Amino acid sequence: MQDLKQRTVRGGVARLCAQGATFVLRLGSLMVLARLLVPKDFGLVGMVTAFTGVLDLFRDFGLSAAAVQNPTITEDQSSTLFWVNLAVGCLIALLALACGPAIASFYREPQLMGVTAVLSVGFLFNAAGVQHSALLQRQMRFTALAVIGVVSLACGTVVAIAGAMAGYGYWSLVAMTVTMPLVATIGFWLTTGWIPASPRSLAGIRSLVRFGGTLTLNGLVAYLAYNSEKVLIGRFWGADAIGLYGRAYQLSNIPTSNLNSAVGEVAFSALSRVQHDPARLKSYFLKGYSLVLGLTLPITMTCTCFAHDMILVLLGPKWEGATAIFRLLAPTIAVFAIINPLGWLLNALGMVARGLKIALVFAPLIIAGYVVGLPYGPRGVAFGYSTVLILWVIPHIAWCVHGTVVRMRDIFAAISRPLLSCLMAGGIATAIRPVYAQLLSPLGRLTIECTVLLAAYAAILLFVTGQKSFYLDLLKTLRSPSRVAVNS
Repeated sequence: MQDLKQRTVRGGVARLCAQGATFVLRLGSLMVLARLLVPKDFGLVGMVTAFTGVLDLFRDFGLSAAAVQNPTITEDQSSTLFWVNLAVGCLIALLALACGPAIASFYREPQLMGVTAVLSVGFLFNAAGVQHSALLQRQMRFTALAVIGVVSLACGTVVAIAGAMAGYGYWSLVAMTVTMPLVATIGFWLTTGWIPASPRSLAGIRSLVRFGGTLTLNGLVAYLAYNSEKVLIGRFWGADAIGLYGRAYQLSNIPTSNLNSAVGEVAFSALSRVQHDPARLKSYFLKGYSLVLGLTLPITMTCTCFAHDMILVLLGPKWEGATAIFRLLAPTIAVFAIINPLGWLLNALGMVARGLKIALVFAPLIIAGYVVGLPYGPRGVAFGYSTVLILWVIPHIAWCVHGTVVRMRDIFAAISRPLLSCLMAGGIATAIRPVYAQLLSPLGRLTIECTVLLAAYAAILLFVTGQKSFYLDLLKTLRSPSRVAVNS
């Protein structure tokens, strides 16, 4: 088998490249759709997805992650898992369909019933591709996964923009949401060439179901914690308010979700392979962790310092009301970059029960933050959200790493250098901004602001804080020739 380190780095690079393309597509589609649609269009779809997102957590019942984490899995087990996933997908689709009238009544928006009915079909598409995706992940075929992800997003984006230009309003966003899982599932089937056999006894997958069930419950609690504010804003402040908040949230979430998806998928597979080798487990985790922090923290600083120009350039003048919300949400980008990767470690070690306990403690705290800020509108909710997340960081780290080979000092060492570099670079970029701020358009200002900040950050990180050798080692591993073909 090809060296796991090399395969991990190559897989990580492939996923990062794909997520770079995904980032461009998501940002590009957001820029175009924000100019073709109005806040209420986004708000209406956001009202439904805040509810259906809960059901989406059950689409594979954590069985895809269980199939990847388990050291061995048979053909019969994979086939049985496929049929379990498909049955769960059908049940969730029916449940979503039945919830349509209640969702429409809750928000007092009758058109949401039809939106919910169409979105429910997406659960079937997702369920049909879960185990095929897990098979590719077990084989560490990350390039194939990356291509499928980009193609599905591109197809969904084209459908949405075409629909918006044709005047279909919020239905263009609905069409995008359903198109992506359909295209992805077709890609998974064509790439693997795997056709599931008839279902066998469930006896051989009980441990997988336990693992997946715990992981799903963890995801459900986390989802409620991170998305309850959208339900509250939509209910008490209306579709326009949730439209503004939702776009600010989406902009702040794109960097975190893209990077965590890119590195996390590879890291989870690699860490699962070395879960019984403490030294390699620690080394692999800290390298992946440092990479995510190194890429995410400068984005946090850019969003914090230059939120107004980013909103004007990316969304347009009619979304200027989202600027303050976006700036208040910017710290969450850094917080998630710090805490999300710890989930790779817990899941790879099979410590999903601890992850669930953490979520059960954290969820009430974050929801309390929303409730405190709700009387002040979307800005108050954003402030409450960010404040609780910042206060939670250190307790979260301590709880996650307790009893593992990773120590608190390892985490702080990984955070300190990119954080220091980021703060210094942000100070430099902000200090020179008055020199040109009044002379340029928002696009010109943002271009210079980002260039200065990122150039200063890279120089400080590589040559002042001593991270040059870390990134050179990654490049060296990437360039080293493959000795043996990948054993899938």
